[in-house]
Amino acid sequence: MFVGRRSELAMMQRRYRRQGYECVVLYGRRRVGKTALIREFIRDKEAIFFTGMETTAQENLDSFSQCIYDFQGGHGTAPVYPDFQAAFDAVTGLAETRKLVLVIDEFPYLAKSYPGISSLLQVQIDHVWKDRDIYLILCGSSMSFMEKQVLGHQSPLFGRRTAQLKLQPFTIFEAQEFFPDMEPEKLAVLYGLTGGIPLYLGQMSRDATIDEDVMENFLDPMAYLFEEPSNLLKQEVREPATYNAIIQAVATGSTKVSQIATKTGLETSACVVYLKNLIGLGIIKKEYPFGESHSRKSIYLLKDSMFRFWYRFIPTHYSQIQNGMAEVAWQRIKPHLPDFMGQVFEDICLQWLWRENAGGRLPFVFDDAGRWWGGDPRTHKQTELDIVAGNAEGELLFGECKWRNELVDQDVLELLLYRGGLFQALRKEYMIFAKRGFSERCLREAAGNEHIHLVTFAQMMHR
Repeated sequence: MFVGRRSELAMMQRRYRRQGYECVVLYGRRRVGKTALIREFIRDKEAIFFTGMETTAQENLDSFSQCIYDFQGGHGTAPVYPDFQAAFDAVTGLAETRKLVLVIDEFPYLAKSYPGISSLLQVQIDHVWKDRDIYLILCGSSMSFMEKQVLGHQSPLFGRRTAQLKLQPFTIFEAQEFFPDMEPEKLAVLYGLTGGIPLYLGQMSRDATIDEDVMENFLDPMAYLFEEPSNLLKQEVREPATYNAIIQAVATGSTKVSQIATKTGLETSACVVYLKNLIGLGIIKKEYPFGESHSRKSIYLLKDSMFRFWYRFIPTHYSQIQNGMAEVAWQRIKPHLPDFMGQVFEDICLQWLWRENAGGRLPFVFDDAGRWWGGDPRTHKQTELDIVAGNAEGELLFGECKWRNELVDQDVLELLLYRGGLFQALRKEYMIFAKRGFSERCLREAAGNEHIHLVTFAQMMHR
């Protein structure tokens, strides 16, 4: 069953309804659902679907020839075209009498086996397909390749696309479509465990408890997700052991290059290169304090919360898991789950803010949002804010996110007001997000100030 991706499908459908040539470049990290999106899009259309393989140019040509042959209703093994130019000419012929979708999935693999394919496509587009009713989709998981070799200024294909789509993991609101009747708190934990990746969400059970889902999917040596991060890295990088060490260092609290270098025993300059590659894979992100995009206070965090969970907890319990002690491992991991969920909840709160912002349901429309950390000039200590959102007009919103079973009390609100006082702004709004709710004292204080907004997780998930 296909779930979500309404806006992405709508964009692709709008392009399809146009007459003439279209080229959509679709990319995103592995397992995010690119191929599923394409298959849903072409379900009711005439389409040739070819997947590039990590093999020779000849084998890719053989496969492409077979795809064209199958589209024409051929049976058995296809006659192979002498070269890709001849194959593209055949596609042109098929598009003379119909609107035709041509999908080249895993385009980076094809380009690696045949480096001239981008230039060949450029010529084909410029001299033939731009006057045909052809809808070309170029899809790939190597984000650095797609951004540089397909979308980049130096690429032969630069300027040939009519749209591009970087597919992101699901938000929690899209994940809710997987489990429409699930209790929100359980959904939030499953969302954190899977990082919003559709394939991983599909591994989770609607009926199992959190304990059962974790033990069946992460703490079972035969489970798909038990080896998934390692398998994913082996597909993408040449030195998986080094990347494993870096990811684990970040997952366990090393967020600065110097800390990561010390933890892994690598040179700082080497760390920077590895981190850049991990950013390109969508596993790690480089974050700056809100409003300080050129600050030297940047830190590295795991962008993918499934990787965050796996690298924080699985390696340290690996021997127990391999020896059938999943229950013991889980009892040691479980007390740390609320702390793990803290960052997940911050991500969820940001998603909610962006959604409400787009709908015009906030006190003002903000342009950017993120975390902030820095020095407090009054105490001369480091402090931080979970969320700061603002705009060019000088309006700021400060947010605090609390994933805990206890009701949020007045002290949390007072601290948020104090930290907001460290900023100069024409207008300030304060928002606290709570897993369970707020104490009577907190509610009373907020009731007397129109700039204070208290939001429960249940309210966030209700719309």
